[in-house]
Amino acid sequence: MNIPVETVFAKSKAGAWAEVGRPHPHESAVLHVSGEATYTDDVPELQGTLHAALGLSQKAHANIRSVDLEAVRNARGVVAVYTAKDIPGLNDCGPILHDDPILADGKVEYVGQPIFIVVADSHDNARRAARKATIDYEELPAILTPQEAKKAKSFVLPPMYLARGDFKRAFEQSPHRVKGELYVGGQEQFYLEGQISYAIPKEGNGMLVLCSTQHPSEMQHVVAHALGLHSHHIVVECRRMGGGFGGKESQSALWAAAAAISAARLKRPVKLRADRDDDMMVTGKRHCFHYEYEVGYDDDGRITAARVEMVSRAGYSADLSGPVATRAVCHFDNTYYLSDVDIAAMCGKTNTQSNTAFRGFGGPQGAIAIEYVIDEIARNLGRDQLDVRKLNFYGRSDEEGRNITPYGQKVENNVIHDLVAELEASSGYRKRRVDVQAFNAASPVLKKGLAITPVKFGIAFNLTHLNQAGALVHVYVDGSVLVNHGGTEMGQGINTKVAQVVAHELGLNLSHVRVTAADTSKVANTSATAASTGADLNGKAAQDAANRIRERLAAFAAKEFGGEATAVTFSNDSVHINGVSIAFADLVQKAYNARVQLWSDGFYATPGLHWDAETMTGNPFSYFAFGAAVSEVVIDTLTGEWKLLRADALYDAGNSLNPAIDIGQVEGAFIQGMGWLTTEELWWNQGGKLMTHAPSTYKIPGVSDCPDDFYVKLYKNRNTADSIHRSKAVGEPPLLLPFSVFFAIRDAVASVADYKINPPLNAPATSEEILKAVEAVQAAAAGTDRSRS
Repeated sequence: MNIPVETVFAKSKAGAWAEVGRPHPHESAVLHVSGEATYTDDVPELQGTLHAALGLSQKAHANIRSVDLEAVRNARGVVAVYTAKDIPGLNDCGPILHDDPILADGKVEYVGQPIFIVVADSHDNARRAARKATIDYEELPAILTPQEAKKAKSFVLPPMYLARGDFKRAFEQSPHRVKGELYVGGQEQFYLEGQISYAIPKEGNGMLVLCSTQHPSEMQHVVAHALGLHSHHIVVECRRMGGGFGGKESQSALWAAAAAISAARLKRPVKLRADRDDDMMVTGKRHCFHYEYEVGYDDDGRITAARVEMVSRAGYSADLSGPVATRAVCHFDNTYYLSDVDIAAMCGKTNTQSNTAFRGFGGPQGAIAIEYVIDEIARNLGRDQLDVRKLNFYGRSDEEGRNITPYGQKVENNVIHDLVAELEASSGYRKRRVDVQAFNAASPVLKKGLAITPVKFGIAFNLTHLNQAGALVHVYVDGSVLVNHGGTEMGQGINTKVAQVVAHELGLNLSHVRVTAADTSKVANTSATAASTGADLNGKAAQDAANRIRERLAAFAAKEFGGEATAVTFSNDSVHINGVSIAFADLVQKAYNARVQLWSDGFYATPGLHWDAETMTGNPFSYFAFGAAVSEVVIDTLTGEWKLLRADALYDAGNSLNPAIDIGQVEGAFIQGMGWLTTEELWWNQGGKLMTHAPSTYKIPGVSDCPDDFYVKLYKNRNTADSIHRSKAVGEPPLLLPFSVFFAIRDAVASVADYKINPPLNAPATSEEILKAVEAVQAAAAGTDRSRS
């Protein structure tokens, strides 16, 4: 695997090489590979710890006539069994609406919905006992797909609409038109560490909850409400997660609440750790989407009018479906200027798991629809899809009129033209296109496909008030530094980047800075580590805190050694002023003796954001991240099997805080997104039971699915927005890069009929789906030939 790393070093205020911009290893890398990293389940259990399990519904939609738990209570090792009536406070864990009960009460709305909690002396005994309940159901009609939800007008939220210009007039006047449908499936987060919470009662009704979560403050609120207490009674701590991907943003709340309820009732520590099957049966996934579209275009392929209606499978409750749909609406344009557009998004209420956040948070689902349309237009006109994409790009920042999004935000620093041009050249796209066509002309069974797709992704929470963060920085008298911030570490490297920011600000080697577990008793009212904002927000907050300490130390140094505080510089573990250099630790000791405050809080709120949810307009994003990828695949037209041969990705990370971590994030996002669009199929049977609820039936990509040639590079582009050290987010946007894999597969299928017919390919493009598309193209080509004869 060829992965060039181009490092862009930043300089400190003293001019020396600094810690920001260096490809440092992940702060827990050695702990990860040695097995020493402590996850929630690794924390030594306290004396008297009990274990909980959940009793789950076996029906998709039903009234509960009766629940007989006698056999559960009498099972080996069982200490207690709790139902909804045993919850002392609010029976709800919904992040926005109060429509998501912790335990079902009188009615169940999906197979896998928790009905009761079993607490036993061991994990296995609790799980075995949970299977012994006898529940009598009165079954009700179930809605399982977004199409069924739309037909039944079953929604968890009112539909959303965004329009600009006059779509109807523009569509009617368009020289060419295309209409169609597309289905894109959901995706299981499949974090390596499952959902887990360990609740430990404290004095005075206090509760410490060790939880694998992306949102400790939300867990604090939910647990407090469930126990009928105030937030100050609850402390939630998370040192690290073994992956999150959005699945632990809101949906860790059920597990935290169930553990805390049990611990509060029994006055003993209770751990609730989900088995993989139970985790997948209970928790929500990425929203699947069904689209209906109508698009007009001219003879060159320029889009003149676009309408799309998107319906998601929200599941039985709202959860985060509203914000997901909002982001899908705001990313339908992707990198393309759409003059006359009509976008509708609906959150279909279905009797399935309540779908939730997943890396990209609706952005990928919004953008793939317009990419599908562009692909169709290019094939209809017999043009290369790259040329049609380029034709529709937003204008450069100085081209007024073609750089305003449908929701009214100006696309600043639009580097997509230059970025795509660089990738087109470095990947040899044009020559490879010729080579692929030559291969296909000589190969009747194996067909190659090639595609290049761009990305534009907005960075910020759509809900403006969430774009804030806090941090604490402590400098100890030995010169070492401890940092705590509101972000959570899930393997993405936020703690490494925040530590680099603080080390840079104080002129220290990174080894002198340590970041501690996210803790609601240290930094309060935190936002979720989500929306690709973790390093942006918490890095700025930590920088603010470190800068306050730096200014105090500079003022003290100027007083001690003469000169101006503004002339003091910090670098190479030393402080320099008036011709004098003193070790940082020595200056700190002197400052302590002089009673200078050596700790500080820091705060950051992203400026310039506003959003009107009624009109779906505003300036919701701080900036846009860009990228593009080229993928080459080969498919077997007899079996539908396929393989990714080569992938080239170029991503705009701004002035990267850590190129090694950022390239790793691009690689991981690419493979994860490829899995969503190709192998990871969620399938429910007619009774509404998820049948793909384990690795045996749900297929995430493996090492063998990675291409032999995988070229990932960071695009050199200093962020024009005032982000942390002018870097750009790298969590979610790269997940859209493997659109190129999906469209390369579609290109290969189209070659079966000499690229004359648009394959009806849905996602995930499993081998079965590919084979169906091949047969559809062959049938259509045969029909065309017969009509001509």
